[in-house]
Amino acid sequence: MTEKAEGCVLVVDDNPAVIRSLHLFLKHKFSSLITETDPEQIPSRMKKSRPDVILLDMNFTAGDSSGKEGLKWLKRIISVDPDISVVFITAYGGIDLAVRAIREGATDFVMKPWDNQKLLSTLQTALSLRKSKQRIKNLRMKQAALASDIDREFQYLAGRSASMMKVSNAIRKVARTDANVLITGENGTGKELVAREIHRNSSRAGEVFLSIDLSTLSETLFESELFGHVKGAFTDAREDRTGKLQAASGGTLLLDEIGNLSLPLQSKLLTVLQNREIVPVGSNTPVPIDIRLLCATNKNLDHMLSHELFRSDLYFRINTIQIEVPPLREREEDVIDMAMHFLQVFSQKYNKPSLKFTSSAIDALHIYDWPGNVRELKHTVEKAVILSESDILDVELLNLQQKESAIPDPSGNLTLEDYEKEIIGRILRKHRGNISHTAGELNIGRQTLYRKIQKYGL
Repeated sequence: MTEKAEGCVLVVDDNPAVIRSLHLFLKHKFSSLITETDPEQIPSRMKKSRPDVILLDMNFTAGDSSGKEGLKWLKRIISVDPDISVVFITAYGGIDLAVRAIREGATDFVMKPWDNQKLLSTLQTALSLRKSKQRIKNLRMKQAALASDIDREFQYLAGRSASMMKVSNAIRKVARTDANVLITGENGTGKELVAREIHRNSSRAGEVFLSIDLSTLSETLFESELFGHVKGAFTDAREDRTGKLQAASGGTLLLDEIGNLSLPLQSKLLTVLQNREIVPVGSNTPVPIDIRLLCATNKNLDHMLSHELFRSDLYFRINTIQIEVPPLREREEDVIDMAMHFLQVFSQKYNKPSLKFTSSAIDALHIYDWPGNVRELKHTVEKAVILSESDILDVELLNLQQKESAIPDPSGNLTLEDYEKEIIGRILRKHRGNISHTAGELNIGRQTLYRKIQKYGL
């Protein structure tokens, strides 16, 4: 005996003879089969049994062959379960009625008298469609949950510093549009977080956010990864593969480290962005894409333009709006707030809810230069939480070693000016460029300090 298909089928027809015939044929084909002669019982049947497929007659009133009753019930069924598969079965119908039924949400249409194998094939296809819709819904729910977890763990763009307020204002303005945005800044400053914030506040927030690190793609893999390929396109292409650009269609695409692209790859990317379509490797058929494009880089693209290392036409294509993410050393007001945020996140993650920083740890966090920016701060707090054996996070657990340049040795071949330049530079860095504090520690006037800064190019 053929194994039953795993799923529930509800058959609704007011003709008892039809019900008996369908029951005899289908009861061994599906794991659950329910029959019903009264369409008014459909809502209660759906609530109790949660069918995957409904085989529905189109006419329940004697003499009526218009199909209006079936279409009425179709609407009610879909309003209860939008993903359910409904297959109409009727002795009266034509192309127009079938087209209307499909247009209004039916999965398929079968005429009476039916061919058993054709009917079975139609119901099996309808069941497969139902399960596909459920898998997609589950994947979307998992994706939403995963995105929420990512946001909860890594989202921290809010800041009291003027530089971050400027970034936040720019995000708020551009998120409402579909403008291409270039996000620049040092490594670890949170460029991807800016991109995610733009996506989260855009009209595409319910769609996919996809990030591609272009620095990891070799010349040979670039087209296959971004554009996809068809089976047999090259030696290892054993099946069709959807490219990242097509996978992001409808949502937001972040091209990270775009400054690492070679000129030939820049040209290929420009063609895609101009035409808004891709051609998978090994195919001749263009595939349209609809993406919100965001790009990020830690490189100086203006410098690359002047040295002909980056195409100007691609630059202007990706740079409708530019957002510069400031380094953490220029966001002194935000460091402790961010550290507290990461402490809360990782305390929860590692089940250590009572952890607190000591005052000396807070001082150390505050004066450290953070050359690795937000990424370094996050990793520093996470490591401290993991290694902690009590509820107190002291400075030793942070393991912060300020990398200051050594004071020049006066016994070497250095002038007094060299020594003075180094000392002034160090004190300036210590006070984050604050002229008053620097002049006070050096015991010189502000105007004198200004002249020396200009003299030494500090």
